[in-house]
Amino acid sequence: MGLNDLLYDPIRHNNWATKSLIKFCRDQKLTAEQLEVTGVGTYGGILATLDHIVRCDGGYLRRIADSPLDWVDSEQTTDFDTLERWNDEAGALWEEFLAKPIDVERVLIVDNNTRGTRVGIFIAQAINHANHHREQVCAVLTGFGIEPPDIQAWEYAWTHNRIWDLPDSERPTS
Repeated sequence: MGLNDLLYDPIRHNNWATKSLIKFCRDQKLTAEQLEVTGVGTYGGILATLDHIVRCDGGYLRRIADSPLDWVDSEQTTDFDTLERWNDEAGALWEEFLAKPIDVERVLIVDNNTRGTRVGIFIAQAINHANHHREQVCAVLTGFGIEPPDIQAWEYAWTHNRIWDLPDSERPTS
């Protein structure tokens, strides 16, 4: 067991959930017009919001891992395949980052050099930010009458053998 083991499930779920939603949206064969539809309180359309999630995740990650991800600031127009590739690249970098000791108290300077914050906050923000915006994409899909995929941590647990049914003989009796 390593020092960062507690972070593997939340980070892996975060990356998996984004990838699952990207794949789901691609498989829906949504029209260009549908991809631009927004909802009340949403960041933007589906593709723009997914792009925002992936680029921000990469932005947080490159700061805390001190590793370049050139696509974060690129002007490249994205599609689902590009977003999935970038998400996979970020996922691999998260794995590298988590494999090393993390100084969660290390200070990062943010907001045009006007504030300091801790690395631990960047990790928390990466997870919270992606969850927030994935729900917005799911809300837009629901507005189209499309049942969005189950991307909760429980579904991640089932698909990655992190939860299981106990045999009757192993179940507590009270």
